[in-house]
Amino acid sequence: MGVAGSVVPPGPRWHRARQVARLAAIGTAATAAAVAATGGVLLGQARQARRTIPMAQAPPPRCDGVYGAKIPGPPLTMVILGDSSAASYGVARRRETLGSLLATGLSRRLHRAVRVHRFAVVGALSAGLRPQVEAALECAPDVAVILVGGNDITNRTPYSVAVRHLVDAVRTLRAAGCEVVVGTCPDLGAIRPIQPPLRWLARRWSRQLATAQTVAVVEAGGWTVSLGDLLGPRFAAEPTRMFAWDRFHPSAEGYATAAAALLPTVLSALGSGERRPTLAPGEGVRSLPQAAHEAARNAGTEVSGTQVRGRDHGPAGRWAQLRRRAFFGVGPVPQPGTAADSPQLEGLA
Repeated sequence: MGVAGSVVPPGPRWHRARQVARLAAIGTAATAAAVAATGGVLLGQARQARRTIPMAQAPPPRCDGVYGAKIPGPPLTMVILGDSSAASYGVARRRETLGSLLATGLSRRLHRAVRVHRFAVVGALSAGLRPQVEAALECAPDVAVILVGGNDITNRTPYSVAVRHLVDAVRTLRAAGCEVVVGTCPDLGAIRPIQPPLRWLARRWSRQLATAQTVAVVEAGGWTVSLGDLLGPRFAAEPTRMFAWDRFHPSAEGYATAAAALLPTVLSALGSGERRPTLAPGEGVRSLPQAAHEAARNAGTEVSGTQVRGRDHGPAGRWAQLRRRAFFGVGPVPQPGTAADSPQLEGLA
């Protein structure tokens, strides 16, 4: 009775429905099998990468202390927070650490003593920033440099969770009057022990986290510098020179390159940056989401909040200033026997 007047007999209609359901089931099973197979490949590659990349052994050298101590006047206080990249795991000398390189560069540019406290911990995730920030605030810092995110990728921390912990750290520091510069998640796809297809996924995950970090940090009042594959091309060309012994962390020259990208932004955050009358190609004002996407794909890109016609926000969200900062003035790595103040940041602007 329910099919009276229907032009399609009930038999064929139900037959076609069963065919569609059967084909859908076959397709779903095939997709599930493909995902399972791909997952098996990725798990195997992850295990191989862990076997290839040695575990951390001796802790990195400390960079704490006063740089330019003979310069009169109160020192500027800088704190270094984050993971092994912030702690400079992979180098053997104090002068090769990221904190030492940045402090030396700041002291020379500002003609001021710089006191450094490093609270970064090897292996730290973004969730580990809170105790670091609490310890750092006891030093009344003027500026904080944070490098974090790589371990969140390797541990598959949800982006929302990793970014929430990072933005909490930035807001807490900013509320205390401390300027904050974040080196966003590096491109783990540039690490040679990681092979395709895991390398491709690692690159995608790294860029997605770096983009989310940029948006959140700038909204919270901080500055970001995309590290991305800053060292990737040179790692590929000179792996023994740019990699540390574990083939995962940067070498001394690798950290010098990262410091060269970060230093101009640290100076700008402190109000002492370079004042260029014109913008270089690729620079300028963007909506924050657009600037974050561009920065994630171009290592050494600085993103900071700005205003357009006196307004912080436009139709697409927060306004942001995008500048290219990579590879300024990186010199040779000092050889044993040279002065403790590294010359690697000479010429930085």
